[in-house]
Amino acid sequence: MRGRIEDGQPVTLGPVDPAVVEAGDVVLVRWRGGFLLHLLKQATVDRLLIGNNVGKVNGWASRRAVLGRVVRVHPLGR
Repeated sequence: MRGRIEDGQPVTLGPVDPAVVEAGDVVLVRWRGGFLLHLLKQATVDRLLIGNNVGKVNGWASRRAVLGRVVRVHPLGR
């Protein structure tokens, strides 16, 4: 997620209730057979629009797909 989190940059994930995530959060989601660390662009009662920090939108994911939320971004090279 260029600009906010660089490729290969370590992050710390924390547990989160999927019902409380909101636009602007960075979350780990189960997506099309894999996993993505992505920015929430928009949130409805049951769905989340996920994308990256440079304008790309991947699509809608269920709130049930949220596995964790980024609580810390670590500097590269540590």
